[in-house]
Parts: sequence; structure tokens; C-alpha cells
Amino acid sequence: MKNYKTEEDIELSLKRLNLERQIALEELKSVKGDFKESIQPANWLQSGIKLFSKYGMLMLVKKLIK
Repeated sequence: MKNYKTEEDIELSLKRLNLERQIALEELKSVKGDFKESIQPANWLQSGIKLFSKYGMLMLVKKLIK
């Protein structure tokens, strides 16, 4: 626990803690927005299309080699 010598030290510490709290809240908002964006169906479709195209290319290469 920190010992304070003046009221100014207390006020400065409270301001710093308030700013840290505000920064943490903004970071949480950003993470929430990123999460919402990542679970949208359009992103799932893009990921699925990429996966199937890679798999299709792999199968095509295998057929060409045989």
C-alpha cells in the first residue's frame, strides 16, 4: 500500500487510475467490435472459400502427379 504525503499526490494518483480505467474500457470496446466482426457470416464464407480452394488445388495437383 502506498503512503501519500500530500493531497496533491492523492489527486495525481486518482487521475492516473481514472485514465488507466478509461483506456481499459476503450480497449474492451475495440475487442468487442473485433469479435462482432469476426463472427459475421460473411467472414465465415470467406474462410470457407479459401479452405475449399486450397483443398481443391491440392486434389488437382495430386491428380496431375498420378
